[in-house]
Amino acid sequence: MSQPNLSAEVLLSALEQAIDATIIIDDRNDVIFFNNAAANLWGMDKAEVLGQNVNVLVPALHRAGHDAFIDRNRESGLNRIVGTSREVEFTRANGEYVCGELSLSKVITDTGRIFYMGVMKNVTDESQQRKILILQNDVLQALASDMLIQDVADLLCRRVESFVPGTVAVLMLIAPSGQLRVLASPTLPKRYRTSLESLFISPSEQEKLRLDPNYTTRLIWDSYRSLGISLGLQQCFCTPVKTRSGQVQGIFALYAREDQGRNTWPQRIVDSCIPFCALAFEQNATKEHISHLANFDSLTGLLNRSSVHKVIESMISKQDGNRQFAIFMLDIDRFRDINDALGHVYADQFLVEIAARIRAISLDGYVVSRSGGDEFVVVVPNCPNKEATAFAERLLATIAKPMQIGENTLTISCSIGISTYPDNGPDSESLLSTADVALRQAKEDGRGTFRFANLEKNQVAQDRLVLGSALRDSLAKGMLNLHYQPQVRTHTLELSGVEALSRWHHPHLGNIFPSRFIAVAEETGQIEAIGRWSLLEACRQIVKWDRDGVHVPTVAVNLSAVHFRNRALPEHIAALLKDHNLKPSRLTVEITESVMMDSSSDTEEVLQSIRNLGCGLSMDDFGTGYSSLSRLTRLPLTEIKIDRSFINDFEYDTNAQAVTMAVIGIGSRLGMTVVTEGVETEQQRALLEELNCDVMQGYLFAKPLAPDDLEKWVKHHQTIRAILPDTKAAKTVSTKKKPS
Repeated sequence: MSQPNLSAEVLLSALEQAIDATIIIDDRNDVIFFNNAAANLWGMDKAEVLGQNVNVLVPALHRAGHDAFIDRNRESGLNRIVGTSREVEFTRANGEYVCGELSLSKVITDTGRIFYMGVMKNVTDESQQRKILILQNDVLQALASDMLIQDVADLLCRRVESFVPGTVAVLMLIAPSGQLRVLASPTLPKRYRTSLESLFISPSEQEKLRLDPNYTTRLIWDSYRSLGISLGLQQCFCTPVKTRSGQVQGIFALYAREDQGRNTWPQRIVDSCIPFCALAFEQNATKEHISHLANFDSLTGLLNRSSVHKVIESMISKQDGNRQFAIFMLDIDRFRDINDALGHVYADQFLVEIAARIRAISLDGYVVSRSGGDEFVVVVPNCPNKEATAFAERLLATIAKPMQIGENTLTISCSIGISTYPDNGPDSESLLSTADVALRQAKEDGRGTFRFANLEKNQVAQDRLVLGSALRDSLAKGMLNLHYQPQVRTHTLELSGVEALSRWHHPHLGNIFPSRFIAVAEETGQIEAIGRWSLLEACRQIVKWDRDGVHVPTVAVNLSAVHFRNRALPEHIAALLKDHNLKPSRLTVEITESVMMDSSSDTEEVLQSIRNLGCGLSMDDFGTGYSSLSRLTRLPLTEIKIDRSFINDFEYDTNAQAVTMAVIGIGSRLGMTVVTEGVETEQQRALLEELNCDVMQGYLFAKPLAPDDLEKWVKHHQTIRAILPDTKAAKTVSTKKKPS
């Protein structure tokens, strides 16, 4: 079958009728073929194009170097563009934006002349849709990455400007005051931006924007057209940005540097940006709301505690040479009664009124905060003590005015603690802490008053804080230990038992006296842990002494009042004795007079249960507090200890001798062992023997000893008693100076 004879006429007719724009240029870059599809695509008549340089079809931006570009391809023979497809953008004769997919072919004639044929497919819709998707993806990723709204707006504007060359993109936010605020506009002339930001949009104008989007052009272009043209701006495409609730929150605009005519692409991309802008505004509003919640009290609208910390630190950091200020911490007296009587709703109204009163007397520059509950903080700059006193008195008087809450008229008072910078601390934490200590002092002194921070009292509080933390760490690491002070029978001087006493040596703080750390333990809630540890350590030590052939009849362990409110204490002691295979009589539990005065059924049941186990119960420091003889008869005590304060000058004080004799008599009649503490001289020992005291304890016999040292003491004591068995000899040997 022979090949068909395709004449030039047939080929040209086919190209002419092709649905895609087809252009052929000769070796001089002149257009020699331009079909109807091309005429429609460019919006130009054939007569305007045929015989003209192809530059008439090239965007103005690229015309200058276009011939040179083609010539290099002719000369080099490198087909970097021939046989490939690329997307090109240009503007039709009527100004309409067009995007086409261009394919180039190269034709070499028999004579060596080089022609080029270009086929352009209109892909405007596809290209625009793709760019809108790219824009959507970029903005959504930016929002997801938690970028600031200004950065999101800048990204959006730059991307739009790249998609619509020769334009200036602007995203504007309408502030609550109505002022127009430019969030981002990378290339907007400064003068035009200033003019836009001087515009205030009234509520009625915002309503017009909501109902008629075209009103936007009147607001931001028609009124400024002359200025815009003078700055090179020729046209404006704009739309209001509405939230999902329909509220107008901003405007997105695209200014063109050349008249775009009937070009719909700028307006299309502007309309496409509106959902992204609305989303950015809503996300920003959410962030601001969260930020407000994080920094402000939701009930009163005042700064919260964390924010006032930041403000104080900022005031401290200012290097202006005048950084003195005062902090007033205010607390409503007996607020719990108000809360209980009125209920939470009215109590909240009460707090809102208190906040309003404080704000009303606070000048510009004062910082007012609700730091929690019924506690408020006011920071007053440039406030020496005289002015601080005056403001505190004004606060007291303002709060004390009668207040109507619901149907109730309240007259209340407040207490105020005052600290000053730099006198009371170098940072916000210490300043608020010292103000809090001063506040508590004001409450202790009768409420309805104010107190300035006392450095000495604050130091005690800080010391307690440091010790409390160190004590917790030491307990966890086993850094506490027990020392044991011997107790001897008065007439035979044989070992009756030992009292276990806690000792604490900290690697950095050194030796801490028991009177100091026990008080800290009670205030910080660690005393119960120390008591449990003491019981366990005492049981372990008894077992070790027994194993080493050292007989210690009983060990007395001090427990605080808090232990005896725990019904599980007897069971805990029973388990310890069982685990260590010890008879209950080997353990004595010492109680204080505060336990004795506790008349609760729980405490009495715990004490009786411990006694039922067979353990001893000893009343420590008897006579120093408010000991009740009636309570003494009802408690299951086996022992009372006369406090050392009665033994000081015991030899010369007949009143002390009379009291001691009475206590010994009461103990004997109740069947209790009487132990006298603080025995330091032979004369004291002799008098106690005459009074028939059962057991003595004091430096005359031994100071509190470490376990190994007590073991040596016991063996030495037993040896002396074996050599000198009679009482007088024993007395002679026991007489010695107070250990250093």
